Amino acid sequence: MTCSRRNFLMGAGAVIFTTGVGANQLLGRQSLVAAEEGNGVVRYGMVHDETLCIGCTACTEACREVNKVPEGVSRLEIVRSEPQGEYPNVDYRFTRISCQHCDNAPCVHVCPTGAAYKDPNTGIVDVHDFKCVGCGYCLAACPYQVRFFNPVTRSADKCDFCRETNLKAGKQPACVESCPTKALTFGDLNDPTSEISQLIQNKPVYRQKVELGTQPKLYKVPHAKGEIKG
Repeated sequence: MTCSRRNFLMGAGAVIFTTGVGANQLLGRQSLVAAEEGNGVVRYGMVHDETLCIGCTACTEACREVNKVPEGVSRLEIVRSEPQGEYPNVDYRFTRISCQHCDNAPCVHVCPTGAAYKDPNTGIVDVHDFKCVGCGYCLAACPYQVRFFNPVTRSADKCDFCRETNLKAGKQPACVESCPTKALTFGDLNDPTSEISQLIQNKPVYRQKVELGTQPKLYKVPHAKGEIKG
């Protein structure tokens, strides 16, 4: 199956749209959950608390094992900062890089075959392997650059919150279960009583590249209150 000229232009436009991205935006506490509550529909999201993350990468290994992610590619990464401070008081900071499960996902909009989609029942952005033709539009359109081609399935791949593995078995995503410091919180953003909603209401959090209108559902607790990541 070939991609039409119209779809090519859509993909090209998405690439232009994602270049020159500015700084991330810090979010207020009270309006964050209230503004995004749905009508009884589940919207799964995740919080990565950077103040608790120690960079052990237990999450990445658990993800690889549970979801059978081939060597050479990864659904999530923990990135370490440059050394902070001076010897002997040197420290590092860690942040999570993975699919943001955007409510307004560019990867879904540019996909010419419908392989990239957002599940209306969970809000999870996922990929139909059998529909993917390997055109690469979704990889180019993603502002977070977290998609890759799976060398086994030969289709686009990325974090799916363990939708077909742990989540289907009624468990938390593998990364959440494996984190020794409880730096990851997963749950329903539309439920104001859920642990994730309560955490977002009571701690300063930020999301990356919200100025693009992607409405990402991966939140982060910054290392210092009021900090804005570049």
